[in-house]
Order: sequence, then C-alpha cells, then structure tokens
Amino acid sequence: RRAGATGHHLQFPRQEKTDFYIGGGPGSAKKLILEKFSKYEQWRSRKGTKGKEVRGAEERRKAKLNKAKEEQECKVKELTEAEAEALQKELDREKEEKAKKAAQKEKENKDEKKEDDDEEDEKDKGKLKPNAGNGCDLENYRWTQTLSEIELRVPIPRNLKIKARDVVIDFEKKHLKVGLKGFPPIIDGELSNDIKVEECCWILEDSSTILVTMEKVNKMEWWNRLVTTDPELNTRKVNPEPSKLSDLDGETRG
Repeated sequence: RRAGATGHHLQFPRQEKTDFYIGGGPGSAKKLILEKFSKYEQWRSRKGTKGKEVRGAEERRKAKLNKAKEEQECKVKELTEAEAEALQKELDREKEEKAKKAAQKEKENKDEKKEDDDEEDEKDKGKLKPNAGNGCDLENYRWTQTLSEIELRVPIPRNLKIKARDVVIDFEKKHLKVGLKGFPPIIDGELSNDIKVEECCWILEDSSTILVTMEKVNKMEWWNRLVTTDPELNTRKVNPEPSKLSDLDGETRG
C-alpha cells in the first residue's frame, strides 16, 4: 500500500497471485484508480467552491463599506466663499432679531413692574413706616410684633407712683383695655386681629412701664395697626428678620 497525494490509500497488484488480482477482470485496476481520482477531484472542487464563497462574501463586505464611506463623503460638501458669507449673514440676522426681541421683552417687563410699583405706592400713601420691631411708636404707647405675638409697652407718667393693683387690663378676643384706676383708659378699642386670651399676660416693670404680651391667633399675618383707631402701617416695609422666614408663606413674605 502507498499513501497518495489524495489522502486515499491505493492498492497496487503484486506479481504474486492475490484475491484482489484474481477476483478482478481485465481493466479492474484501472477502473479502481479512476474512481479514486474522481472522488479526489470532487473533494477539491467542493473545497474550491467553499473558498470562493468566503472570498466573495469578504469582497461584498468591503464593497459595502466602501460604498457607505463614499456616500458619507458625498454628504460633506464644502461651501464656497460666497455661500459661507451668505450663511454667516443669515446667522447674524437671526442673532440680531433674537437680541431685539429679548430687549423688547425686558423693556415691557420693566414697564409693567414700574406700573405695579406706582400703583402700590399710591395705595401706600399716608401709611406709617414700621419701627425697628415691625410695630409703631405712638404718643401714649409703643408696640412691636413677630408673626406669633404682639408686645405692647405703656409708659407711666413719672409723677405717678403706682403698684400692680393700680393697673387695669382687660383682654378679649378682639378687644383690649389698658389703663390705671381713677384715670381714663389709655387704650380701649377693637384690636386689628384676634388674640388668644388665655395666652395673654402683663407685668409692671420698675413701676414705670406696663408690659403686655398677646399671642396672635393667625400666625401668618402682619398687623397693620394695634387697635382700629390707630394710624395704619405699611406692612410692605416690615422686616421679617425677627421672625423665622421659614414660617412665612409666600404672600406674607411679599
């Protein structure tokens, strides 16, 4: 036996007699060899076809990539100087129009704000500016406020020597009376807003000042006067610093 280039084993008859040689007729050996070579040619043909298919697929892939690259390059078009200049002018024009619109809008907003301020100023004419405690200093007493309470100080004339039993104070939900026995009330009027009567208190400081503390019912509102007969305060000028800003709603802060 000898291994041929085909990878198949071929048997050649020897001179001595064998079953292979005896059993075959004339031309049997040639026929066998031709069959082997025929199988080899078919195997080579299939292998060659498969290689061509692989190469063909690779070539098609490369062709597809080249086509996509060419299409992409075609999309990128370089502008001429005239086209670039025209495009820049168009961009500048659009930018200028946007700037004009923004300036006009800003002017309109300023005009509206000025009108609102003028209107508010008209409403606030004649109102008093709050004191440092967001209240008011009047002839016979002084009061301050936070969002939660009112503090009232009523000075006693220096020529009077009084004690706590000489003080007359009456708290009602929306009425306050403060005075001295034997004298006309210093305060006797309707309060600007409701108070919690059970939380109100007073003391006599150094026999010279009556200090009154009243708790508000509505803790989200600035009082514009203590009693309704007092001059009105401009609550827009209130300084909320003595109170916690976090306790104020948007309208109260404004």
